[in-house]
Amino acid sequence: MRRHTLALDPTARRRAEEERILHTTTGPVRVDVLGELAWAIGDPDLLRWLLTDHRVVKDRRRYGDRPDPGRPTAHDQAHHRIRDLLAPVFAPDRPDVLPVTVERNTSALLADLSENDDPIVDLRAAYAVELSVRVLADLLGIPADGRGVFRRALDRMLEDSAATSDPDVRAMTEFMSAATAGESGPAETLVLAIGHEALVNLIGSAIAALLVAPEQRGLVRAGRATWSDVVEETLRVAAPMSHHRLMRYAVEDIELPGGRTIAKGDVILPSYGAASNNPKYAGADSTVFDVTRADKSHLAFGHGTLACPSARLARIACRTALVGLFGLFPAIELAVPAATLEPSPSLFGNGHAALPVYLHGRR
Repeated sequence: MRRHTLALDPTARRRAEEERILHTTTGPVRVDVLGELAWAIGDPDLLRWLLTDHRVVKDRRRYGDRPDPGRPTAHDQAHHRIRDLLAPVFAPDRPDVLPVTVERNTSALLADLSENDDPIVDLRAAYAVELSVRVLADLLGIPADGRGVFRRALDRMLEDSAATSDPDVRAMTEFMSAATAGESGPAETLVLAIGHEALVNLIGSAIAALLVAPEQRGLVRAGRATWSDVVEETLRVAAPMSHHRLMRYAVEDIELPGGRTIAKGDVILPSYGAASNNPKYAGADSTVFDVTRADKSHLAFGHGTLACPSARLARIACRTALVGLFGLFPAIELAVPAATLEPSPSLFGNGHAALPVYLHGRR
């Protein structure tokens, strides 16, 4: 079976090729995920269907006939418990909290950037990562002197989701537990880490897209598109998570349209990137960044009751970051050729390893 298996590249350098295969293959694609076989789902209709099917869960212990690899997952009730714990932070009935928190931290970071005399600035590290860490820390009530631990814990969990004994991860988990009266643990910390990764990638990808195609920025300035259009088109073309880190598992045989079957116990990999920029809906130019595109529908935040609880935060933060950055630095441009931008070395996340720019243009 491995002879017909697509081995996903953990360096992300073959992502465009992998997405083309997912686009052109009917139904699920057999893939190798760091040594584990799974069915990658890049068809948007099939992915929506499976994400709402009760036979697809997030914890392989539900069927118990295969070993647990140590990944801290959460199924059904546990996942909803995680969402309940995080809901107060992202709830729609707190309309002023998110924008105010995002705007305050964005303004502070832009002030820092305006005083930066370095000829080249890495906006991923200095802007996208910093904004995500500061906003999440503020929303969760983490004091300023705890941000270092918070950042390191998030990074460590993304490096190794089983690193629960790491001092920073343990400290973060203990903080979360205290803040939720003992109702959270490593799984909640991992969910936060994934949210952080997605927000960083979204902001970075949106900035990169506008720098690579400045005419798209011109469309916004001319009033032919909005900053929200930029955010949604970025989510469609470059979903911040190409594949979800928390894979799904079939607890029963699942017969798919067309007659194929995902067997009980099989691993299912939601491929949000390929599903979002799939030509099935966007047409032959589905991978082209076009802020005036009429249909920007995507699955970047998942679907159904297990959709990302921080989608609203991500949209607000990205839009605010773009408005502030391009308003303050209208001459900003990439400091390297676009073709040399390296992807973040992650099988799951979809972003850039660095985003070097000249804030005031080449001088």
